[in-house]
Amino acid sequence: DKVTLESSVIVTGIVKEEKRSPTGYEIMIKDINIVSMSAEYPIGKKEHGPDFLLSHRHLWLRSKRQWAIQRVRNTIINAIFEHLNNEGYIKIDAPIFTPNACEGTTTLYPVPYLPAWKEDFDKEKISKGKYDITNSDNFPFVYLSQSGQLYIEAAIFAHGKVFDFGPTFRAEKSKTRRHLTEFWMMDAEAVFVEHAQNMKVQEKLITFIVSTVLKNNINELKILERDIKPLQQTALGDYPVISHKEAVVRLKKSNINIGERDDFGAEAETILSNQFDRPFFIEKYPKEIKAFYMKEDSEDPTRVLNSDMLAPEGYGEIIGGSQREDDYDKLLSRIREHKLNESDFQWYLDLRKYGSVPHSGFGVGLERLVSWICKLDHLRESIPFPRMMERFNP
Repeated sequence: DKVTLESSVIVTGIVKEEKRSPTGYEIMIKDINIVSMSAEYPIGKKEHGPDFLLSHRHLWLRSKRQWAIQRVRNTIINAIFEHLNNEGYIKIDAPIFTPNACEGTTTLYPVPYLPAWKEDFDKEKISKGKYDITNSDNFPFVYLSQSGQLYIEAAIFAHGKVFDFGPTFRAEKSKTRRHLTEFWMMDAEAVFVEHAQNMKVQEKLITFIVSTVLKNNINELKILERDIKPLQQTALGDYPVISHKEAVVRLKKSNINIGERDDFGAEAETILSNQFDRPFFIEKYPKEIKAFYMKEDSEDPTRVLNSDMLAPEGYGEIIGGSQREDDYDKLLSRIREHKLNESDFQWYLDLRKYGSVPHSGFGVGLERLVSWICKLDHLRESIPFPRMMERFNP
């Protein structure tokens, strides 16, 4: 019988050196034992569209390309942990269910916190639609985490340097190649680190990650046909820093219509990141377009001490960071400016009320980092089972 594609066999034979073989060896087969005969494999040698491959993602993970991507992803995750542990950080686990948003409420996934433990709770009524689970008067709502940052900030006053790593969720109405609704992030926070030093901390991390991939995954990068020269440049460090003001000037020279205090969209980031041969920082954005917890720039209080690290080759932002506001009154004022519910953030304000120090942090988007290092066309290729605006299967 013909052995079908993806069948499992045990081959017994003699291994001989053979220079003409791609591996340098060949097997003189004496016996074949079939372990499992596969049905006709749905993914053939012909070209398949992205929707087909996404629907068969559980099988497409076996492909040589996905094999290479996931091994690079694994190296990146391990390198993050290794570097941060070596730098004295400890891992703090942040909750997935949160009572409030980290940076706003427009992209939150609300979850009714159903009181199933109550004696009078009737699950059948839920299934039959007799409870209105969209009504917060019936049930309290929590949200799927957008970031663990606020929570791990609470731990720096005990441990000095902390990080978390886990899934985050954003209900963004975007179908671009740079967005997923579920993705993995690493957040790091450290005491007595100010804005300029915070950028150096990020640079050191990315330099280590890329150097580790170049050391351990050259074969995988070859499979992906990844030009490693940009990665070799990245491993040298010395990342440029430009201001938001300078970035606006650069964009206007490229005929992009942008205001002096506008944020940068995907097109703007792509143009800027094509102007550098390694990652670079854009710092000091207008405070009205950034998160409430970012510290004002004392030299220009209309701006904040933040930075975005953009990857070269048109890949855009891979890290966002800032010095955090450590003054209670200023933080409260910013919460009010953003029209956020003060009671939801009282615990966060307590971190300033009961003794604080200057501190900074940043968040790394794992899938964006994987996509750039592997030079992928779409973020969906960087994660085993992608979740997007209109896809949550398999």
